[in-house]
Amino acid sequence: MIRKVVRSFDEWRAAVRDLIARQVPPEFVEWAGSESDGDLFTAAAPGDAPAPAERTAIRYTAPGAASPAVAHPAEPPAAAPELRLPRAFVEMLATAACFSAADRWAFLYKLVWRWQLGEREVISAADTDGARLYAMVKAVHREEHDMHAYVRFRERPERAGDPRFVAWFEPTHDVLPQVARHFANRMGRATWMIATPAATVLWDGERLHDAPPRLRSAADIEDSGEALWLTYYRSIFNPARLNADLLRSHIPSRFWKNLPEGAIVPAMISGAANGERRSGQTGTVGRRSGATTIAVTPERAQPQRDEPDTLDQCRRCDLWRNATQAVPGVGPKKARIMLVGEQPGDQEDLQGLPFVGPAGAVLDRALAEAGVERDHVYLTNAVKHFKWELRGKRRLHKTPAQREVSACHVWLEEELARVKPDVVVALGATALKSVMKDGNATMSAVMDAPFQHEGRWVVAVYHPSFVLRARDEESRQQAYEVIVAGLREALRLAPPRSG
Repeated sequence: MIRKVVRSFDEWRAAVRDLIARQVPPEFVEWAGSESDGDLFTAAAPGDAPAPAERTAIRYTAPGAASPAVAHPAEPPAAAPELRLPRAFVEMLATAACFSAADRWAFLYKLVWRWQLGEREVISAADTDGARLYAMVKAVHREEHDMHAYVRFRERPERAGDPRFVAWFEPTHDVLPQVARHFANRMGRATWMIATPAATVLWDGERLHDAPPRLRSAADIEDSGEALWLTYYRSIFNPARLNADLLRSHIPSRFWKNLPEGAIVPAMISGAANGERRSGQTGTVGRRSGATTIAVTPERAQPQRDEPDTLDQCRRCDLWRNATQAVPGVGPKKARIMLVGEQPGDQEDLQGLPFVGPAGAVLDRALAEAGVERDHVYLTNAVKHFKWELRGKRRLHKTPAQREVSACHVWLEEELARVKPDVVVALGATALKSVMKDGNATMSAVMDAPFQHEGRWVVAVYHPSFVLRARDEESRQQAYEVIVAGLREALRLAPPRSG
């Protein structure tokens, strides 16, 4: 009996090349995961030792024989065919090697042996061994997917030399190395560690490192932010829309114990079953007495929710879905001049402040030239979320639709009522339409002179980004001068306020 000790797929592959060259059948090979392990079919007998390294003869025990019987030459026979496997077959073998089974190395060698004998059906799902191979590959891929989905990193208090984020997971199969590479590509230079019962992987921001087991369970991880996460999780839970069976089918039960929210979900499900569903339903549905079926429109059947009272909660249009955050206006509580742009740009979306990108630099220069102090004006936009489209790796501005401008107008109205400006400077056509509440308003009709609207002056000028997009230097200078002139006019129209 030949004994092969392997700890990885690469070691197994090297052993297979040697065995195939010597034409050793699978039934005469004992595979072990370490020097002390027994056969992965049966336990090792006391006193078993690795196969001798001499290059004279390798002996194996024939099935049923009481003592060593047949000897194979240590040197490969002259007629031994070269081992050549299709790339797809090798990739399947490498994946199946991660499957947790006592006989995985022996089974995979059996597949290679059959291929070498010319049995090409071994890689077909119609073959018995092929079907098992496909099932192993599928199970490993499924485990990788589950680990991607259900690993939860917890942020620990910073200590010198310790990873910032730590996660605990209990995989069914040996997929930690592949999953670690996935997270290394996703999490940049942030340091982290994934611990499992059998091994640990650490990422130092540049390289992955293998380590022995370091944790016993998720309870060993400190997480100062977990209470905040659970508070948020409770706040977004709607008992009226709970489907407990669907929830259980989407997240297998073995993952719940290591998810932070797993500790509170049973109580939330229980509360929904004990009457809390009513808190998310409209009280007007089914209020009429009698057995007659009441026709309810989809709109009326929706849960009654309060209108958003903060900009961060706004869902009046779909722009919030792809934006980093809503960008509110900034400036004095009572400003004489309010500047209204179109929408935040890329930098504004990331920083949460209006006019901090390239267009903001143009506006700053124009304000200085016009003698207007930026700190004395209120800056905002007609639309509060960034609308963009992807070009390569860049997010490029996309003009908001009129329905999006109209949906966001309530926030501009709130700003106008609160700040009470004497003059509003509309930067571009979108801002002008929002200020005038007229989707047909055009810049050409009002740019020549300021005009009164709802008790305040309105000055219409180009948006600073128009200067950046102009086709030549002459056009850029002309557009810039229009902005400066409009700001000077706004300053003239805004009377000083007492007190």
